[in-house]
Amino acid sequence: MNEGLSQLQTRLGHIFKDVNLLERAVTHRSFSSDHNERLEFLGDSVLNLAVAHLLYAQLSNLPEGDLSRVRANLVKQETLHQLALKLDIAACLKLGEGELKSGGQRRPSILADALEALIGAVFLDAGFETAEKLVHGLFHNVEVNSEMLAASKDPKTELQEWLQGRKLQIPKYSVVATSGASHRQIFDVACDIPELSLSQHGSGPSRRAGEQAAAAAMLEILKVKARG
Repeated sequence: MNEGLSQLQTRLGHIFKDVNLLERAVTHRSFSSDHNERLEFLGDSVLNLAVAHLLYAQLSNLPEGDLSRVRANLVKQETLHQLALKLDIAACLKLGEGELKSGGQRRPSILADALEALIGAVFLDAGFETAEKLVHGLFHNVEVNSEMLAASKDPKTELQEWLQGRKLQIPKYSVVATSGASHRQIFDVACDIPELSLSQHGSGPSRRAGEQAAAAAMLEILKVKARG
């Protein structure tokens, strides 16, 4: 293992039993077919649960919808990007030549995704309790308060609240296609609501951006149906 990854483990406060998980977590799809997107998917869920637990304890008077909005503010790309910078994940990223030339090691979406992948890797390596401890440590110096409700809702949050307000299941997101060069990929994402037999697509330069676009498209359809 190189020195950069050893130092990253120190900053994370976790020494991996399975170093392959750490290696994969910092590997972008432009570098290898053994990349971090599956770990990112897993880490996203672990992150959301860990932050939900944190908010449940710290903001005991807030109702469900408000807690969801504060959580969305905390796990958005901008916040994760700043946390990734503090961990200096960029120094350890494995990127393809094209991605390196285009400044991929500084791209917020790539750094945010790598942080989620690292959380997923810690979960697989040591279990949820350790991964949750990592997440809570990362957010230790991030101010958490009810004023975050003032932040505008992103489409995914708004869609989730719309559905939950009507006792419907939250939507399912899946990447259905990718296109473009490895360092300038476009992600086509489907947003499905099985209970309503509805599906909408959206695209963006990252999975996260594609999900937001798909959620926005779904919201438009739902609002039209509600008006009709």
